[in-house]
Amino acid sequence: MNLAAGLVWLLLGALVGPLADRIATNAPHHDPLLRSVPRSSRLPIVLLGTAVLGGVCGLVFGFTLEALAATLFCWVLVVITRTDFEHRLIPDKVVLPGALAVLVLRTIDDPSVEWILSALGAGLVLFLIVLVYPRGLGLGDVKLSAFLGAGLGISVIVALFVGFFVAFVPAAVLFARHGREARKSAIPLGPFLALGGVVALFWGDAILDWYQGIGTS
Repeated sequence: MNLAAGLVWLLLGALVGPLADRIATNAPHHDPLLRSVPRSSRLPIVLLGTAVLGGVCGLVFGFTLEALAATLFCWVLVVITRTDFEHRLIPDKVVLPGALAVLVLRTIDDPSVEWILSALGAGLVLFLIVLVYPRGLGLGDVKLSAFLGAGLGISVIVALFVGFFVAFVPAAVLFARHGREARKSAIPLGPFLALGGVVALFWGDAILDWYQGIGTS
């Protein structure tokens, strides 16, 4: 059954790819999201992301509301990854409606305050970091973390840990090469948080269970 769901969601992801690429092109320029634009050179990568992630969501979650929420979650992360890489920008027009839609779907599928509390908690954590180190993060990262909390619940802890840990690698390389001058080089955090979000979506519960097992052993 899930194999069929995987194929269906993969095909849907392939159809959504050009739309996601169009949104990623328009959003940073504050143009209407669905305004017709020439296909970007990034389209193959965006299409691959929406199709593959959609297919995996189908394989894992089947034909369920959870699959819809997870797939939408991944598609928004694909758009945000492209905009942050290209423009160092996480558009409000994408992340805020995405957070609301995912929050509603998650709450309908599994009625609980976990989703809203995780969104508020993750957003607050990043906001406090911004207050301490405003040069390193922006409010777009705060909104993205809230989006991750809405889609992942408590597993957002895994997403943030993985995102920051992976982002540390290029930051360390820049610091090793350029010393203090590396502080002037901006590294977009959004794509790394997006990667953490995907990891947490599929393996977050298992990672948290493993960690809790270490604490009780």
